Parts: sequence; C-alpha cells; structure tokens
Amino acid sequence: MPNFFNDNQDIRFLFDYFDLQELAAIQERETLNGDADYLPDSVADVIDNYRRILEIAGEIAAETLAPNAEQIDAEGNTLNPDGTVTLHPLIQQNLKRFTQADMMGFTLPRKYGGLNCPIFIYTMATELVARGDGSFMNMFGLQGIADTIYAFASDEIKDEVLPKFSSGAVTGAMVLTEPDAGSDLQAVRLRADRLPDGSWVLNGVKRFITNGCGEILLILARSEHEIKDGRGLSLFLCERSPAVKVRCLEKKLGIHGSPTCELVFDNTPARLIGERQRGLITYVLALMNGARLGIAAQSLGIAEAAYRLARTYAHTRVQFGAPIERLAPVAEIIVGMQIKIEAMRALTYETARICDLENNTNRLLERHFDQLSDTEKKEFKQNSRMYKRLNAMLTPMSKYFCAEGCISAASDTVQVLGGSGYIKDYPAERYWRDARITAIYEGTSQLQVVAAIKGIISGVLVTYLDSFEKKTYNDPKLEELKAILIKGREEIQSAVGFAKSQNGVYIELIARRLVDAAIAVLTGHYLLGQATKNERKKHVAELFIVQNESAVTMKCVQVKQGCSKVIDDYELLAGSVPVA
Repeated sequence: MPNFFNDNQDIRFLFDYFDLQELAAIQERETLNGDADYLPDSVADVIDNYRRILEIAGEIAAETLAPNAEQIDAEGNTLNPDGTVTLHPLIQQNLKRFTQADMMGFTLPRKYGGLNCPIFIYTMATELVARGDGSFMNMFGLQGIADTIYAFASDEIKDEVLPKFSSGAVTGAMVLTEPDAGSDLQAVRLRADRLPDGSWVLNGVKRFITNGCGEILLILARSEHEIKDGRGLSLFLCERSPAVKVRCLEKKLGIHGSPTCELVFDNTPARLIGERQRGLITYVLALMNGARLGIAAQSLGIAEAAYRLARTYAHTRVQFGAPIERLAPVAEIIVGMQIKIEAMRALTYETARICDLENNTNRLLERHFDQLSDTEKKEFKQNSRMYKRLNAMLTPMSKYFCAEGCISAASDTVQVLGGSGYIKDYPAERYWRDARITAIYEGTSQLQVVAAIKGIISGVLVTYLDSFEKKTYNDPKLEELKAILIKGREEIQSAVGFAKSQNGVYIELIARRLVDAAIAVLTGHYLLGQATKNERKKHVAELFIVQNESAVTMKCVQVKQGCSKVIDDYELLAGSVPVA
C-alpha cells in the first residue's frame, strides 16, 4: 500500500539522523517520571511510537488525502444561507480518517487525550499531509490553536476545550486579519466589550480567516478602546454560534479545500485567554511562530508532490528517441528541485528541533524550577535565551526559504510537463496554484526577511555558525566544502558591517540579499553534517555548496555597493501612478 513516510528516503534518513533521544527525553520527562496515566517503557519506546505515528500519517495521506484532492479542488465547500459552511463530503471523510486514527491532538499532553508529540514530529507529519493535499494541511495544521490554549488559557478552559481537539470533535481557526489590518495587526479594530457581569462580547468583521467556519475560534480584539496600538489588544476564545456568521467564502486561486472566510461578529460571547493587553505582544506572536513553521512544512509537502510528478514525467516522456530527463536542461531542473527540497527540509527540521528545545526548556523552568539544581537552573536559563534568539531568526528563515522554494518547484514542474502541465489532466497546475499562497499568508516573504535580518545584523548568525565551523571532518572533501562556507560567512560579516554603517532603510532594502546568503551558508553546514552519515548526502552537500558559493559572494558584493536608487529615486524609476 502507498505510504508517504515509507516511500520518502530523505525523511526516513532524517528521522534516524536527528537526536530524537534528546527530544523524547525532555518531551517525556514528566511522563517517564510517572505523572501521567500512560507510561512509555523508555525513550526507545517513545521514539518507536513516533515512527508508528508517522507511518499512520503517511498511510492516510497517500490512501485518502491524495486521491480526494482533485475532486475537492474542483468542487470546494458550500456557504449556507444561515451563515454556516458545509465542508465538502471528502473533506469530512479526511477529517474522519484522521480522527479515527487519533491524530487530531498531535502535540497536546496525554491528560487531554493528545499524542504528546514534539513539534519536530508534528512538522514531519504536516509535510506528509501537505503532500497528500496542501489545502487539507490547513485544517490539520491548525492544531496549533490548541497549543496556544494549552499554553495560555485558564485550567477551566483547557479542561473543557482541549479534549475536544484531541477527539476530533472540533477544529479551530486563528482569527486575526481584518479588511484594514492585514500584516499590521496593531491596527486591529474588532471591539471586545466587557459586560457588567464580567463576561465579554465581540463586534466587528474579520477577513481572510482560514477555516473560519471551525468550532473554536481564537480572536484578536481591542479590549482597551483608548489604546490604539498593540498594547490595547487581547486574545479571546469563542465557539461557533448564530452570533458569528460567515458572510462569504473567498474565491481563491488555490487551496480550494481550505475554507477562507469573512466573519461577522454580532455581540458574540467570548472568553478572555490569559491576561488583558497581551493578545498581540505575547500570545499571537507565539501562535504565529508555530503557524509559520507549519507553512514551511506545508511548502515542503507541496514541493515534494510537485517534484515527484516532474521526476516521473521526465522519466517516462520520450522525445527525440529518449526520455526527456536525458536532456541536460531538463536534468538540471530535476536535480535542482531535489537538492533544493532537501535543503529546505534540513533547515525546517532543524528549526523544529530548536523550537522543541526552547518550548520544553521553558516548560521545565516554569513548572519544575524548585526541583532543578542550581547548575541546571543556570544552564536552562542560558539555553532558553539562546534558543529564543535562534528561533527568532530560524523560523522566518524557514518560512521564507520553503515558501519561495515551493513556488519555484511547482513552477518547474509545470515547465517540465510543458503543455500537459498547463492543463488539468495532471495536478501540476493545482500544485502551482496551491503553492502560491505559502509566500503570502502567516506573513509575506518580505515580512519574513525583515524578521530574519535582525538575527543576522545582531550577530546571532555568526555565534551560531561558530559551532559548525569548529567541527572537523575526516573526509578532505568535506573540509574543503567547510572552507567555502567559512569564506561565505566572512563575506556576510563584511557586508553586514557595511550595511550597519548605512541607515535603517538601506538595511531593509538589502535584507533579502543577506538573508539569502545566510540561508545558503547555514544550510550548507546542515548538509555537511548529514554527509557524515550518508554517502549520497556528500554529493548533495557538494552540489548545493558549490553552486551557492558564487551566489553568496555576489549578494554580499551587491550589499557593499551601497546602491539605494530604488528608494532615493522611487518616483522617477517606478513611474507615475496608473490612471484607472
């Protein structure tokens, strides 16, 4: 039977390559000490369970999601006259299959019926799901809503709501965007009013809400009406009811199976999550970091599906007496896609690992501080700060790199298939349509670059790279490749020094070049590490590093040219505003 975990050589390699013992031990620290109903026998038992979970996810993705995807894409969901939405029957079938497999409480603790999986395993599963159907991943990926509730809500809300997520009884939505507040969430205007009895009601409109028809909504609203910036915002939970209606389902380019809703709140009862005024500053930022990692995984899944179609077609399509993969220009596209996807996966999975280390370190500090030795307290605090700085850089890097890589892979697949890729006989055009949103939602690529550049400018990147540069390799070829990466880091440092001598606008202008260069160097080190465990990975690392060497140099040279004409002469170069 088809299985998207078992048939993916790279994912299975990375499952064994990463130190899952470290992740499992800290993830299950309380469980292994006897504080839960279900007790794994050992860390090895936990890791074996992770593999079984991924095999189940891979099976469902291959046997159910992928066969259903075309019909769902063609037919979509239905908006009812009463402001509710009926999901496509095949989407309901998809949800039922995952619910029956107990896959809807992926990262929640076992006390709420969850699987207690680390983000690393969840990221792998998300990629498998997205390969089956990129649009369904949005429902599967919105389990992050439950994580936010677990992290910040009261025990009463957690005990009531979280078991519903784990059982599959509810799905969720992250309700942030408004017609006049897209990326600028500080401009959110949806009103939250507290009634005399202490309860809350919401009034206003939200737009572009993925799965806004879900049963549990987390809503960013303005609770302090006199404060106009992000400090006036709080986070609320409300359940689907006649007081919140779907006014329309957006007609979109892609991800047709994912209902994107415009919501109207009319005195909608809601409950406060956590503390007032921390909605954006604390809670939504944490929620969006997880969402951005999810989009990186979604991008990987769509790119993997597109690559496999292109690879198969190039192998079977005969022109000029031979398969078109024998033509050098086509071979270059196919190999380039595969190498790029493996690089994307290396960055995303490492980011997920660091996220787990940060989350679990913070959890242990918060819940078991008194049980830690003085040495452990000091070590955990230092690690917590380090992981936070790394994640602030790696998460936007992953989202940006994977989204752009996904779009490129989907476009290349259409190109390899030629005319067949442009028509609906093959899913190539669907992959391209589904891919395009990944660089837009949960923060555009431009916003990810602006977020990632901070870690590069502040020195987080160089400090992180130091540990990789200190590694020694027995293979002379790997040492030679490491030297290329060290040279690249030196070029980045020089370019950063020049950029910091300019104004802030210039840094934003050249940020993409520095982020691209940093990703190339950083990912090269990841691939070098993998090359020590796998002979094929040596060739992957060599091609990726050598091909990016000149690109890193070029981007750094461009930064040091100091050209700011795009900003200085914008009106002249952009031309006059077109008249309608």
